[in-house]
Amino acid sequence: MIGNIFAKLGRIAMNTVQEVGQIGQLFFEIVLSFPKIPKNRKLLFFQMEHIGVNSLPLVLIIAVFTGMVSAWQAAYQLKGIAPMSFLGAAVSRAVITELGPVLTGIVIAGRVGASIAAELGTMKVTEQIDALETMAISPVRYLAMPRVVASIIMMPIILIFANTIAIIGAYFVSNYFLDVSYNVFFESVKRYFAPADFFSGLIKTVFFGMVTSLLGCHIGLRTEGGAEGVGLSTIRSFVLSAISILILDFVLWMLLFSSN
Repeated sequence: MIGNIFAKLGRIAMNTVQEVGQIGQLFFEIVLSFPKIPKNRKLLFFQMEHIGVNSLPLVLIIAVFTGMVSAWQAAYQLKGIAPMSFLGAAVSRAVITELGPVLTGIVIAGRVGASIAAELGTMKVTEQIDALETMAISPVRYLAMPRVVASIIMMPIILIFANTIAIIGAYFVSNYFLDVSYNVFFESVKRYFAPADFFSGLIKTVFFGMVTSLLGCHIGLRTEGGAEGVGLSTIRSFVLSAISILILDFVLWMLLFSSN
């Protein structure tokens, strides 16, 4: 029985290493397709609209309530420890460095990453990708590259909107429920604002967007088993993307803030 357990763990490890290699190969092929971006600019602009513009309403709804909850939580933490004049700083730093990037990344993983896996998976099982290859059109250049590049470009832009709306939501709670005035709240934000915090959040979302779209493309292009396989690929894409975002968040936090 112990031998079977080790054999199963070995197969899982081998499959994991093999899949990581396949993802790396796909990423390398996408990088090699970058010179074709001007030729595929219409595909890129379409994906930028789909990934960025169409995701804004959902991201902003989540962001405003994230900011509002953060204000309540920060006020609870500061109560009896520090004056409420620090509320704006506490909320803004938490949102800009952590809550904004991570929640935006997970929302995009659920909406965009799963969508990419479903779209490409459907094309795979219906042999549309085989048809592209028959016409000498590279699926990586035509399907994967625009989606990955669009995610890398649009994620930081989405984050800027999300951070802004979250801080506005936090100010709303602070002003109308916690009696913290506009001047006190935003003076605190301004006093303790650090450009490094802002840019670290943007850097995080670049990696989050890249990983989410890359996993969606990888899983979609290797989908098998008809409609059931497409459903499984959709779920797998979101799960792996969410896990990868949290792992990356930890690693990037150590790299970006370990010297502070």
